[in-house]
Amino acid sequence: MTWVFDKPLHTLTHEETVQKSIRLWEAEDLGGMTEDNNRLPVPVVILVLLTVATAFLTTIPLWGQRPTAAIYAEYIKVMDTPEILAIQEAQGDAAAMKRIVEINKGSEFIAAQGRHPVTMDDLRILKPQIEAVMELPAVDLKDYTVVGPIVKIANFEGNFRPNGKRVRQQPWWDKGFLIDVFYLSMFFIGVTVTVKRLPAYHWQPRHHDADPRHGDRRHKP
Repeated sequence: MTWVFDKPLHTLTHEETVQKSIRLWEAEDLGGMTEDNNRLPVPVVILVLLTVATAFLTTIPLWGQRPTAAIYAEYIKVMDTPEILAIQEAQGDAAAMKRIVEINKGSEFIAAQGRHPVTMDDLRILKPQIEAVMELPAVDLKDYTVVGPIVKIANFEGNFRPNGKRVRQQPWWDKGFLIDVFYLSMFFIGVTVTVKRLPAYHWQPRHHDADPRHGDRRHKP
């Protein structure tokens, strides 16, 4: 399989391979169906690009963001209040957890709480660990990551604070965006390479001349 890079926007394939593809294309009837060799319509390309851009803009920073102890601190502050205990006793853990979420609707961490939901049993496990962290001097709960049932110092190392402690918070560029850019780039490059390995769009198959209305479009400009 020979690659040709002198005209990459036209073809990436040696002429012999192109002719082989042409012969195969015209010999295969696809069960009676025909398939032309047309370019992807420009509106479709624009729609794909808009879809990708919209997905990024509407989900920031959904992919790859790790839950921190800070997003559950408000939960554990109310989980032992008389209201929650009464709901828990009368209706069960699920109803109590639902009420805790409702109480914290105005939280600055509402988006992260929605992306990383927990149950009452989860809170019972996390509560003593988060409270222990809160007792530490000059602590920032956003520096602690919740990994399953464990609360631990995040493995990030940012700048130093004035008090000498290092910022241990996930940077904005490490919340899945680099991974998404990598996979999207590989997708578009892969599609482009696949298309450019086919005969150029100005060639159209004759499909065994099955439909004379199409005429000979082998060298259609």
